[in-house]
Amino acid sequence: MTKATPLDKIRNIGIIAHIDAGKTTCTERILYYTGRIHKIGETHDGEGTMDWMEQEQERGITITSAATTAFWKDHQINIIDTPGHVDFTIEVERSLRVLDGGVAVFDGSQGVEPQSETVWKQADKYDVPRICFVNKMDKMGGDFEMSVETIKKRLAGDKVVAIQYPIGADDSFEGIVDLIEMKAYHFEGDSGENITEIEIPADIKTRCEELREEMVEKVASADDELMDKYFEEGELTVAEIKKGLRTATCSTALYPVVCGSALQNIGVQMVIDAAVEFLPSPMDVNEGEIDCKDIDSKESFKQIPVANDSSLAAIAFKIATDPFVGRLTFTRVYSGTIKSGSYVYNATTGSKERVGRLLQMHANDRVEIPEITAGNIGAVIGLKNTKTGDTLCDVNDKFLVESIEFPQPVISISVEPKTKADQEKMGMALSKLAEEDPSFKVATDPETAQTIISGMGELHLDIIVDRMKREFKVECNVGEPQVAYRETIKNVATDIEHKYSKQTGGRGQYGHVVITFEPYTEMDEEDVKNEEKEKPTHKFVNKIVGGTIPKEYIPGVQKGLNESYQRGFVAGYPMVDIRATLTFGSFHEVDSSELSFKLAASKAFQEACRKAKAILMEPIMKVEVNTPEEYMGDVIGQLNSKRGRIEEMGDRGQAKIITAFVPLSEMFGYMTDLRSASQGRATYGMEFDHYEEVPSNVALKIVEERGFKLSEED
Repeated sequence: MTKATPLDKIRNIGIIAHIDAGKTTCTERILYYTGRIHKIGETHDGEGTMDWMEQEQERGITITSAATTAFWKDHQINIIDTPGHVDFTIEVERSLRVLDGGVAVFDGSQGVEPQSETVWKQADKYDVPRICFVNKMDKMGGDFEMSVETIKKRLAGDKVVAIQYPIGADDSFEGIVDLIEMKAYHFEGDSGENITEIEIPADIKTRCEELREEMVEKVASADDELMDKYFEEGELTVAEIKKGLRTATCSTALYPVVCGSALQNIGVQMVIDAAVEFLPSPMDVNEGEIDCKDIDSKESFKQIPVANDSSLAAIAFKIATDPFVGRLTFTRVYSGTIKSGSYVYNATTGSKERVGRLLQMHANDRVEIPEITAGNIGAVIGLKNTKTGDTLCDVNDKFLVESIEFPQPVISISVEPKTKADQEKMGMALSKLAEEDPSFKVATDPETAQTIISGMGELHLDIIVDRMKREFKVECNVGEPQVAYRETIKNVATDIEHKYSKQTGGRGQYGHVVITFEPYTEMDEEDVKNEEKEKPTHKFVNKIVGGTIPKEYIPGVQKGLNESYQRGFVAGYPMVDIRATLTFGSFHEVDSSELSFKLAASKAFQEACRKAKAILMEPIMKVEVNTPEEYMGDVIGQLNSKRGRIEEMGDRGQAKIITAFVPLSEMFGYMTDLRSASQGRATYGMEFDHYEEVPSNVALKIVEERGFKLSEED
């Protein structure tokens, strides 16, 4: 980055996919062919360049997103390799927020898998253009056309267009046909570095011609000028196809599909070519402008052109602790330039910060650089008060850019230090880990004084505890997993009245409220008008007119309700999805205070929970099991025994796919159960889907375990 690459020659891409689809293996080949590394390290041997953490090397999976920079045919490619496991979905979320394009990798024998859908939806949320790479075409059951059909059916419909076709499949997979130029290629040499053009095999030539015709039609239909020419002449030139395909891909009107086998070194160079040719540069995104929001109103008020000499617009998308250089803030610079030693303004926190050193990252290796220019990704040392999602801008030109949304944790465990010496270190370790990972939360149980850590799944928390031990030398005991239950009300409780009156001699307490409570399940017109992206879990509506309650006491009503929501009613879990409408009340000129109205609202809420039937809700996971047909009956029986609800059964290649909704509380240790039921041949993936009411018999058990009691009426 010492010599700034022209903006139109920069590509910021992420490698995204389901776990074990071959993302890191693909990235390793990209780094090798671009000359960034000189020896290919295999993920299964724990030698992948991007999987630098000890836990990643031991487990053979990606846990944290890693950034690097490579050069290919006079283009600079900034690459982020992301995890595939649903427990580390925050890594994908924040990476996609700052990337301009993505390479979605699919297992050629499986097609679209559960986490493929999740990462695709995340990319849709940020409107990220993608190319699809059908990997593992050499694997038994590899089927390119099946994979393309699953992408069409489950992800993108008619926007999917094949631009390559495999020569052979399974053991016979040997090369690739480029459908744009209608040329076939072999990949030879020790690492597939020698690409040789061959004749298109006669047995697939007709099919290649059909797919090319389909591709040309789709490219033409996405551009009026090309459509006119296609109707007149019935053909487009290679240059016109590439130009039209690039325009359509950058606007997410089409998703090109390529194929290959990263492990066998077939086709990866053509993936890099496709990324360079069809994915956008920073200049192509949002017509080369950054949408800026006013700090106070949060509304868009101006656009800044993407250029090195524009006002600084950058977003901090990741915090990491490096044992050698300290706190690293990974930053995407959209416009302007961050220079070493300069000052920046954190528009999110309202603080001015000094930039120390600047680094260009290559996994966990780093090279010091003098500046990070527009369109680039780098790491900043010296920002003390900057967190994930914060906007960095010039001190004299202050604004916000869109932040990052973080998923809520679904599972918790208790941790306690083994020795007194670990006590202090544990607090510091948890604080640093929570700073790095916004989907990881730390809290103290007020009743038991236990430290509770919450995350996205068992593996997520297992890695956190392991990192505490390895990186921070903290030994701790771990409690049983706890599910993040929630509570809500089922019915409407109209005009719940409570008059809090207490006389103790001298000044007393008086607060009188009438509140209607109802389930808050959909955004109302006001929320829609305010363009709220996600419905808040609670809504407070004040309909007091005429001063029956002075406005200085209204915040007390809100505080009383908010504290009650946190305490819960059924089993002490937080209440969600409730609208409270304050309709009437009264006050005493001497005895009323904010505290008295806070207590009155709290008592009214407890009465409303009885009348509106407060219920306990549990997180429901969408589970997809991939199993050989002979074990299907046992797998279904197992899911049913876990209160699972079978939604769909189908085929994927030679395997059977079972989709079910299962309570998270029943899924602990499921992998062991599944392996024993299928002789280790079945696999599964799961992701959080929604909250659902807990059956009464299960709820009763949970309530008793929490030390609560239900009255007969409840």
